[in-house]
Amino acid sequence: MATVGSVPVEIHAPPAQRTPPLREAHPTTLIGSVQRAMRLLECVAAREYGATAKQLAREAQLALPTTYHLLRTLTHEGYLRRDKGMFFLGDAAERLGRSGARQKRRSTVEDALAGWRDMLGVPVYYAVYRAGEIEVVSVADTPGNPAVAEWADFRETGHAHAIGQCLLSQLHDEARRDHVDRHPVRTITPYTVPDAHALLRRLESIGRMEPVFERQEYMLGTVCAALPLTAGTTAATVAFSLPCRQAERLLPVVRRLQNEMGRLVGALALSISI
Repeated sequence: MATVGSVPVEIHAPPAQRTPPLREAHPTTLIGSVQRAMRLLECVAAREYGATAKQLAREAQLALPTTYHLLRTLTHEGYLRRDKGMFFLGDAAERLGRSGARQKRRSTVEDALAGWRDMLGVPVYYAVYRAGEIEVVSVADTPGNPAVAEWADFRETGHAHAIGQCLLSQLHDEARRDHVDRHPVRTITPYTVPDAHALLRRLESIGRMEPVFERQEYMLGTVCAALPLTAGTTAATVAFSLPCRQAERLLPVVRRLQNEMGRLVGALALSISI
């Protein structure tokens, strides 16, 4: 017996064994047609050489009329395609698969960056050169080791930071000149490369797969290093930044990051397409 205000209330607790598990969804909240359609898609995906409607009905344990109805709908929406009475995955389902693969590759990169950030105690960046532009894809930092604030557009100031210089150094001469024509060299700090001629001369002197160092060219009080990563004709880079007072850490961190990148070079190369 419990009391609410001055009114006695008798509470009867139901038997513990009759309490439904919280993790189970109530049957009325599930959409049966969606469940059946997903089972059919899974059955088709498991058959490399396709399957007939009767085979799919048997494997998915569905009535044949229901199977025909769902197969027509899935084919109309592009998730399946029919060829000579056999059903295969369609373009829409394959796009979902490619999207899932891209998400997995992105997750691999983000996990790697976070691991290196924690191990090295520096903010870590991953960038690619895509469609003629510099694109910072992902950044891993912490409040104690924050990333460099993008106070001037990274895409337009590639001449002034290690990420941009590293990406441009991997391009052929014509592509470099095209980039500089579209994004002219301009002064960002007193340490920024003075003009396009000096920038191109510097880029030519950098070995194709050598790390690139930059000291206060993009932001005063900050030094950076970028390590090249190339897959086919696509240029990418993993970079990190440090406050000037820790500039002596540049080389040791570069060497350690090179070793760590070597262990994941395959996964990182595949991730360039994300």
